[in-house]
Amino acid sequence: MEHTQADNPGSAMFLGIDLGTSFIKGAVLDLTTKRIAHVQRVPFPDPLPGLPDLFVEYDPDEVMTAVRSVLDRLLPLAEGCAGIVMTSQMHGVVFTTTDGEARSTLTNWQDQRALLPHPSGEGSYFDRLCGRLDPDETRQLGNEMRAGLPVCLLYWYVESGQPLPDPDLIPASLPDFVVANLCGCAPLTDLTNAAAYGLLNLETRDWHQAVITKLGLQRFRLPAIQAQGAVVGELKWNGQTIPVYTPVGDYQCALVGSLVEAGELSLNISTGSQVSMLTRAATFGDFQTRVYFDRQFTKSITHIPAGRALNALVGLLSELATAQGLDLGDPWAYIVKAAEAVDSTTLHINLAFFQSSIGSAGALTHMQESNLTIGHLFRAAFQSMAESYYTCALKLSPERTWDRLVFSGGLPQKIDLLRTLITERFAADYRMSPHTEDTMLGLLVLAIAFTGRADSVEAASRMVQAGLVEANVEQ
Repeated sequence: MEHTQADNPGSAMFLGIDLGTSFIKGAVLDLTTKRIAHVQRVPFPDPLPGLPDLFVEYDPDEVMTAVRSVLDRLLPLAEGCAGIVMTSQMHGVVFTTTDGEARSTLTNWQDQRALLPHPSGEGSYFDRLCGRLDPDETRQLGNEMRAGLPVCLLYWYVESGQPLPDPDLIPASLPDFVVANLCGCAPLTDLTNAAAYGLLNLETRDWHQAVITKLGLQRFRLPAIQAQGAVVGELKWNGQTIPVYTPVGDYQCALVGSLVEAGELSLNISTGSQVSMLTRAATFGDFQTRVYFDRQFTKSITHIPAGRALNALVGLLSELATAQGLDLGDPWAYIVKAAEAVDSTTLHINLAFFQSSIGSAGALTHMQESNLTIGHLFRAAFQSMAESYYTCALKLSPERTWDRLVFSGGLPQKIDLLRTLITERFAADYRMSPHTEDTMLGLLVLAIAFTGRADSVEAASRMVQAGLVEANVEQ
C-alpha cells in the first residue's frame, strides 16, 4: 500500500475532521473498538458578501476558528490522542506561505468566475482553457474539467490581467491549508486532493507538467505530492505532539466509509449525487476517472442533481407562504406521504436546474390539471433521479457488471420511495452504507490503514466490516 506506516501504532484514539460545505464536523475514532463517538459540528462560515457575480470566496481565518473550535471540544475527549485524520470538500484554494499562513481568501468549488467572458472576446476563460487541451491531455487529467476546479482559478489569474499572487506562495487545497496552518508547516498534498486541482496526470501520478506549461501556470508553486497515509505535520496541544496525516478528498473518503467493494455500484445521494465503481487500473471513457486508495481508481459521474434540485422545488412551492410570513415548518413528511400515494404519473421533470452532469436546462412537461399536485410532482422528481442514475451507470459499465447497489448519503436513508424506485429501475439488490456518518467511518478505516494496523485500505475495510457485524450480533 502507498502510505507511510507508523513503526508503533501506539494509542488507539484518533480524531477525525470533515471540512464539509455546510458544516465542519469532528469525532473521536477508536481504532480498537472500531467505534465513532462524540460527533461535533459547527457551521462552515458564510461566503464573503459584496463579491462580483460568479465569485465565491471565504475568510480562511474564520475557517481556522471553526476548526480550532471543533478540536478544542474533542481533544479532551480523546485521551492520549495518537493522530488526526482529515477529509474535506474538494477543489478549494488558499494561497499560503511555507509556514501555513493565508495570503488570500479561500476560493471553493462554487466559484464560477471561469465562465466570465475572456478578454479576447472568444468565449469564456473556461472555453479558452478547454480549447488548449487535446483529447489525450483531457483524458490524462481524468475527463473532469469544470469551471470550479483550481486549474480554472489559476488560469483566470494568468489571463485576466489581475495582479498575480507572489510566486513564493503555494496554492494549497482547503484541507492542506488547514493542516499547514495548525502545524506551522508547508502545505503538502495527497493524490486525491492533487487530482482535484485538474492538473494531475493520472498515468504518471504526478503534476501534468506539459499541461501546466501549455496553460502558462508554471509560475505557480504547486504543493509537493505525498504518499497517502504520510504524516505531514504535528499539532502541539496541551503538551502533546499529535501527528496529522495527509488529508483526503471527501468523495474518496465517503466511498471508503460505504465499505464499497469491487463489483458494487455506489450511489451517494445527498445535496448532489454521484455514481461510482472501483477499478484496478485507470480506465477512461464517457465518465470521470479519479484516483483512489491501494493504487486503485474509480469510474464515476458526479454532480447529478439530487437534494439541491429537490430543495429548489420546495422553495418554489413555499414562496407565497414565505412572502406572507407563514412558517411551513418541515414540509418533507407531507411531500413523501403525497408521493407515496401516487401509483404512477405522466408528469415528466428534468432536474437540471443548474450546471450538472445531465445538462443545465431543467424542464417540467406533460402537465395536466390532474397531475399538478405535490404527490405527482415529487414522484416524477424521484423517477427522474432513478432514470438519471441508471443512465449514468450504463456509461460506467454498459455490460452491467455490478452485482449490487450501495446507497449512501442522507436521501436514500430518509426517503424509502426514492430508494424503491431506484432499485426497481436497476432490478438489482442493494445494501445501505453501514453508518450514517459515512465520511467519519471512512476516516476510521483510513486511520487503521495509515497506522499499519492493516496493510491496505481494503484490509482495513474488512476489519471494520467484521467489527460492525460483531457489534450487531452483540446487540
